[in-house]
Amino acid sequence: MIRIAIAGIGNCCSALIQGIFSNQPGMGLPLKPYKIKPVAAFDIDSRKIGKDLSEAIFSPPNCTYRFAEVPKLDVTVKPGPRFDGVAEHMLTYPEELTFKPAEEEADVAEELKRAKADVLINFLPVGAEKASRYYAEAALEAGCAFLNCIPVFIASDPEWAKRFERAGLPIIGDDVKSQLGATIVHRTLARLFEERGVRLERSYQLNVGGNTDFLNMLERSRLKSKKKSKTQAVESVLNHPAELQIGPSDWVPWLKDRKIAFIRLEGRNFGGAPLNLELRLEVWDSPNSAGVVIEAIKCLKLALERGEAGVLEAPSAYFMKSPPKQYPDWQARKLLEEWICR
Repeated sequence: MIRIAIAGIGNCCSALIQGIFSNQPGMGLPLKPYKIKPVAAFDIDSRKIGKDLSEAIFSPPNCTYRFAEVPKLDVTVKPGPRFDGVAEHMLTYPEELTFKPAEEEADVAEELKRAKADVLINFLPVGAEKASRYYAEAALEAGCAFLNCIPVFIASDPEWAKRFERAGLPIIGDDVKSQLGATIVHRTLARLFEERGVRLERSYQLNVGGNTDFLNMLERSRLKSKKKSKTQAVESVLNHPAELQIGPSDWVPWLKDRKIAFIRLEGRNFGGAPLNLELRLEVWDSPNSAGVVIEAIKCLKLALERGEAGVLEAPSAYFMKSPPKQYPDWQARKLLEEWICR
């Protein structure tokens, strides 16, 4: 059994918890059929704090696709620290669309110890740099593995990586890739250009969505890490420089948790003739990453059982947009399967 704690009870958490109880197929990896049990949960929204996790995942402003019934979990959502987890502009929007911050704050490390959590999952909003580092510190103090699903660079920071290694704890990060999302599709197309001898000169990936993550990212200063993460994920598969414009573009509230990506690649093939490709991808954003997160949780448990510590290179390369070391996706998959089976 894997005992998990979750920081940020938003749409991604909702999809994850539903996924645990839906018996959905995974990603075909040769992992043990571990049972996953939520044991602790933290959020800053007063409409979720004090509720059972099974109820909180469907509380406003969550708006993701509902695909499973979740039983009462006997896990009460505790108040997490706010720090920079809420962009100030979000407080000017209607409550049903944004966060409603509470004032109280629990001792996260103590709660993790009390719950005997194996893995702490970071689902905080993009731009929550201080808050993410607080939870990473709490994981170290409580002796938890850490799964960093957002673009705050912790696993890819050598100092943080050393701290987890010294503590004897594994970490996977940073910024989870969706099962079949804009980044993995964009990487695949860019790599295909390379492999077929088409020189990619410029490309964009413009994303719109209706959840609180896209509302949060209307504040452009919070986009720096997200744009960097998504851009380097595509740059890493190219053998030459190209003009890239990649990142969230706008918030469309009626889309709810749907995300639409507009991708264009411009290149030149034989004889220097222009070749352009355009693609539109629409997904429910949070379920699209939940299956990946479940597999990453299992990898962290496997590492704990083996006594492995520090950054898990192969799982990070396969599951994350900004791992410490980038590999082509086919190679990352091969390395991950070899790591699991060794």
